Amino acid sequence: MSTPSGPGHGRPDPHLSVIISERRQLTNLAYRLLGSLAEAEDAVQETYARWYALTPPQRDAIESPGAWLTTVASRICLNLLGSARVRRERYVGPWVPEPLPDRTEWGQGAPGGTAVDPADRVTLDESVHMAFLVVLDAMTPAERVAFILHDVFRYPFADIAEIVGRTPAACRQLASSARRRLRVARPPATSAAQRAGVVRGFKQAWEERDIAALIVLLDPDATAIGDGGGLARAHPRPIEGGERIARAYVAFADAAPGLMLLERTVNGRPGLVAQRDGVTVTVYAFEVAGDRITHIWAVRNPDKLRPWTQG
Repeated sequence: MSTPSGPGHGRPDPHLSVIISERRQLTNLAYRLLGSLAEAEDAVQETYARWYALTPPQRDAIESPGAWLTTVASRICLNLLGSARVRRERYVGPWVPEPLPDRTEWGQGAPGGTAVDPADRVTLDESVHMAFLVVLDAMTPAERVAFILHDVFRYPFADIAEIVGRTPAACRQLASSARRRLRVARPPATSAAQRAGVVRGFKQAWEERDIAALIVLLDPDATAIGDGGGLARAHPRPIEGGERIARAYVAFADAAPGLMLLERTVNGRPGLVAQRDGVTVTVYAFEVAGDRITHIWAVRNPDKLRPWTQG
């Protein structure tokens, strides 16, 4: 069997196995930087396009293809983050990071008894939880890149400086600022079992239209955010307050008969998926502190739900 060659140059690429092995790492990086799986995959594709735009001698001269790919992908993401702020000013309603397509049932094991990694593309850890991504989205592009590259992927500040166009000392300050933001937003530690119990209780109370039970499970200062992107109905502004959320969600359930709620892992934590006629229409992510829900993110934009409806 012949070795595949790079596009347009007609000879085998001696670095092929190395650059292919980097794809998952690049997707992990790009998703954390962009908060969108679709944009992350586009960024990785553009990174590989730039690799193959090099001549064979240029590629041969690169000492570490993996490091080159990471640098290019990071710069692409940095540019996208800058333009994303402009795009989101025109976005209809609140913008929520795109939920990862993990169909694992956190309550009873995966459908059919097989655990499903999210398309085997993004590794789940603390840095992909929805609350974490929401805080990242409030950072400046340079803060986000410096923090993710250093604290999550362990890149030295000297290398990060070349990517963001700052000094290593400035990059250290950017990462420190990002850490402060995350510390302020971090809720009290809650066990995985406790989170699962609270979300399951919310599901049961919601299905039973039990407003009183929902109020007990929701923090009095809880916030619910819906992202429809102008393509699906969603509250145009966040709903503030546990009682208001409980009443709004019961009203929504009354107006949407036939909706089925499924226990699914969303960005590594217990979440819910709403389906109608077998089609996913909403993915719910939760932040739980102690025995109460403090945040709900409801993603309804069908463009962000495509990975949940495929396969």
